[in-house]
Amino acid sequence: MSELIRERCRTLRLAYIADLYGKIPFEDPEQYLAALLQKEIELRETAKGEGLIKKAKFMNEKELVDYQWGEHIHFPPNLDRESLESLSFIKGQENIILTGAPGTGKSHLATALGRKACRNGYEVRFYRVADLIELLEKSWTDGRYQLLRNRFNKVDLIILDEMGYVPFSKDGAELLFQLISDWYERKSLIITSNLEFSQWNKIFVDARLTAALVDRVIHHAHILSFTGDSYRVKYALSNR
Repeated sequence: MSELIRERCRTLRLAYIADLYGKIPFEDPEQYLAALLQKEIELRETAKGEGLIKKAKFMNEKELVDYQWGEHIHFPPNLDRESLESLSFIKGQENIILTGAPGTGKSHLATALGRKACRNGYEVRFYRVADLIELLEKSWTDGRYQLLRNRFNKVDLIILDEMGYVPFSKDGAELLFQLISDWYERKSLIITSNLEFSQWNKIFVDARLTAALVDRVIHHAHILSFTGDSYRVKYALSNR
């Protein structure tokens, strides 16, 4: 009988019911069927979220549950922790900018928000900016730049980590600007940077390009500033 049920489930593309049907408490037929189907839905959503996390290519497995909130994080007036964690900024195609000294939790928060977004069904991509620039320059050289741009057509949220750690070439900066222009008011960005906007001219060699890029990034953006000492430094010193 179990093999027959598995065959019927495969026909109906029900991935989990064959393993679940004997584990659901039975009170009456309607309750049982509703509970069984609900569990199928929940497991499908979990599997979809994990698949989206894999596609996003995060650098680590940081989660919001592990995040250390504190007074070193300064929110703008129109955003608080609850609304940030609700991911409402993605629905509004708004950006989140996390600025401050290295090691203060910016990348952890960006990753954790991205992973939650995946579990909520959003398509997410994570890049360290230096790696993305290298990819853009290679795609341009290989004549595949438009194909790379098209990869983002169905993406909802792009995380650009470590903006400002490595200066760009003029070509790389222009290619990144084109991408961000594509995404403007169509997708959400989370950007982490150790530089204030006034210092972005250190990484983008063209002043006009820098001004145009910053204009697009900060429009519809929520800017969080991080102060204090590096967690990594404090952890290293505490273990001496």
